[in-house]
Amino acid sequence: MDQILEFAGNHPVLFAMLGGAIALFVANEVHAAVAGGKRLNVTEAVRLINDRDPIILDVRNPADFKRGHLLHAQSAPLAKLDEHMGRIGKDKARPVLVYCAIGSSSSTAADKLKKSGFAEVYPLRGGINAWVGANLPVTTK
Repeated sequence: MDQILEFAGNHPVLFAMLGGAIALFVANEVHAAVAGGKRLNVTEAVRLINDRDPIILDVRNPADFKRGHLLHAQSAPLAKLDEHMGRIGKDKARPVLVYCAIGSSSSTAADKLKKSGFAEVYPLRGGINAWVGANLPVTTK
């Protein structure tokens, strides 16, 4: 404990930056919980895909989508999500799995989708990075 206090005294800027980073992380998690509802981990997402055949939306930019995405995913970049609502919004009772790179943008997309009338929207916790980190397959087709 003394070493932490000594470090904070000797490096106040670094210590403040650490506190800021922790605060931003906590704020992001709170926002995701409030805006996006239940976020699925990779195992839960696989179960959803296998059991319920959800609509899978990739809200990353098109270049990232082309480099690799989940099988049967549709590209719907967050900035243009409203334009894609007509294409994806035909069956609003069907569950939606939405993901981005690390999980932060998918919560915003989930909020938009819920406001648009989708009954079940699930952001993927950790995004495609968590998916790839779990050694699950991606496709470029």
